[in-house]
Amino acid sequence: MTHPVPSSEIATRAQPLVGGPTDELLLVVVSGSARGKRVKLGERLTVGKAADNDLVLPDDTVSRHHCELERTARGVVVRDLGSTNHTRVGRTAVREAVIESGSTIVVGSVELLLRGEPNRTQVLPSEATSFGEALGTSLSMRQIFGVLERIAPTDASVLLEGETGTGKDVLARSIHQMSARKDQSFVVVDCGAVSYNLIESELFGHERGAFTGAVAARQGAFEIAGRGTVFLDEVGELPLDVQPKLLRVLESGEFRRVGGNKPLHAEARIVAATKRNLKEEVERGKFREDLYFRLSVVPITVPPLRTRREDVPALVEQFLDLARKRDPSASAISLTRETVSALAAHDWPGNVRELRNVLDRAIYIAAAGGEHEIRLVDLPVSPGSISGAPPSAANAGYPAFDAEKSYREIRSDFESEFERRYVAWLLDRHSGNISAAAREAKMDRKHLYDLARKRGLRGDR
Repeated sequence: MTHPVPSSEIATRAQPLVGGPTDELLLVVVSGSARGKRVKLGERLTVGKAADNDLVLPDDTVSRHHCELERTARGVVVRDLGSTNHTRVGRTAVREAVIESGSTIVVGSVELLLRGEPNRTQVLPSEATSFGEALGTSLSMRQIFGVLERIAPTDASVLLEGETGTGKDVLARSIHQMSARKDQSFVVVDCGAVSYNLIESELFGHERGAFTGAVAARQGAFEIAGRGTVFLDEVGELPLDVQPKLLRVLESGEFRRVGGNKPLHAEARIVAATKRNLKEEVERGKFREDLYFRLSVVPITVPPLRTRREDVPALVEQFLDLARKRDPSASAISLTRETVSALAAHDWPGNVRELRNVLDRAIYIAAAGGEHEIRLVDLPVSPGSISGAPPSAANAGYPAFDAEKSYREIRSDFESEFERRYVAWLLDRHSGNISAAAREAKMDRKHLYDLARKRGLRGDR
């Protein structure tokens, strides 16, 4: 049973905000039976158990008309409406308080988070066709540049979501370069490539003797970065038991080395990237919701290259310039207009990274042959993706049906070929890292290692 809070413990006014509220605010239910529900905050929003509230919370500790939030010139004002179990901001029960984005409101026993989001419809696309090292002439990329031009100079955490190879790492580095921290360190932690047992040490460091093999003390990413930027690549691969420790760092600004007792200050800015949809991962219980909210203060979705084909010619020219600087023998190499059009027409399942790999290969071949013009690029084509291809093309590389063999034997042949191709594809995606590949495939690491060895494929344990 919840006991009333004495009137002496109830604050009547909080410190006013400097400046007004953001363009768009959301009230997110973090706990209770309506967990995950989100409501936009207009001029006024009421919260309570009754059906006539803007946000209805059916929990027993919530009054019929519990509290209201109002946007004013001073900021967002939260008022208790005479509730039984009080409205709290942090741990303080309040009658009226001015709060800011990121504040937690406790209604009875239900936690609500006031969260600001950039209103993309109100942020004009950038007039520039580049942002740091990132390049894009398309409207979708210039919209991203428009948001990042405003956000980069701040300390806000940024979450970059999108398919593999879309350039999230380039955007992350560009955010750092365009910020006030550009003269500080930019530290990359690939959460999908680091061994499960070492990820905590990679982030926070360890003391000598903290675990087997720790023969000397070691600094982690947060300590090395100092006041710079920590880029958490593939943050969706972060193990569940490490996620609370990262959340604690983001909330308290402090961490300890593995095996250490001395608290250290975390002053680095966080930029995270993932190929996964973290909202779906939260719903599946694979990623902590509170950590997701902390990381996605500014969520950015990077579009795949097939939806912004107009960017291909500029990217091709950029990669050609880089190749010419890297290899003087490629200085006279160019592409025909027909070849550039063919590149723009391709779907590029591997996105910008695949485009660059194809170009690099073509440039090396042309330079080795003494050619000055690349007329034809060997585009990677997925089986069955060519219009008009016969249905059997999808089975290319698989064993042919043999009338002399039984159903069981033919199925065994197909299963063996599938196993070999799948394991090869999976290991290639993770540069041979067995641990990262096993996590993505949701299979036992030792089983994947045994499959790779059985099929003659190499992988790093």
